[in-house]
Amino acid sequence: MMILRVVSVVLLVIFAGFTAFTMSIAEQSLLSFGYELISSPDTAQVVMDLYIMVFLALVWMHQDIKAQGKTIKHWLPYAALTLVFVSMGPLLYLALKPSKLAEQ
Repeated sequence: MMILRVVSVVLLVIFAGFTAFTMSIAEQSLLSFGYELISSPDTAQVVMDLYIMVFLALVWMHQDIKAQGKTIKHWLPYAALTLVFVSMGPLLYLALKPSKLAEQ
């Protein structure tokens, strides 16, 4: 579990930094970029595939949070982050998820 946490943190920091950089130099808004992606069938297919994975990640995080005895309010921040920035939500969840060893 510790390796997964370290990898998640490293990927989250790298990807969040890269996302912040690209958003700072972008010539269009995030919404117009998204619209442009779905306006062509080939890129729309990739977006649909990506959001199928988003749905699966949301379901997994929700079930995992429920299994820990927590409520939906613990899931909502990760869900919002996942819906906007896709992989950042699950990466943050994995980085912050309590380890089973710490609970014992």
